Amino acid sequence: MSASEYKHILRIAGKDVEGSKKLLVALSEIKGVGYNFAQVITQSLNINPNMRVGFLTEKDLHEIELAISNPAKVGVPEWYLNRKKDMDIGSTHHLITSDLDFAVSNDVDREKTVMSWRGYRHMFGLRVRGQCTRTTGRRGGAVGVKKVKAVPGAAPAAAGAPAPAGKEAKPAAGAAAPAAKPAAAPASAPAKEPAKK
Repeated sequence: MSASEYKHILRIAGKDVEGSKKLLVALSEIKGVGYNFAQVITQSLNINPNMRVGFLTEKDLHEIELAISNPAKVGVPEWYLNRKKDMDIGSTHHLITSDLDFAVSNDVDREKTVMSWRGYRHMFGLRVRGQCTRTTGRRGGAVGVKKVKAVPGAAPAAAGAPAPAGKEAKPAAGAAAPAAKPAAAPASAPAKEPAKK
């Protein structure tokens, strides 16, 4: 294919894709199409998965879009599709882009409405799939830290305030004990005079 026919940006299934990317990588960027699913589609359509997207013909693009929207027509097995036995329709099909987002949000809303355990977990923003939540998935402030509240109207206790009469102030836990006062010299002992020379 000549350089004049190379397209820098293509639109595949409502997604703008750079023409310089490989077909497998470009298809896996579409929501609802993973790397393995893209590989299955390229194999069923007999298109080289390593070719650059910019060199695809209009016919190839049309075939790829049809295969993504209805993979069962090109021979993709039913177990590869992402919507098995849909509750609304009852059939198995494949959803992409905004249709997938809409279906997932409907599923979550239905779980909340019937108040299932999964719905309950969704409502409170908790992990839904049975993960351990003791250490991970924590939000908000610290848990288990007790803050001492001040009593309204009471004066704050000063550090150097004297203890009430008859009671001796006890040092706080972990605080160093106050140093003992030096003993006073006995009054009966005469004061020494300096020696005269």
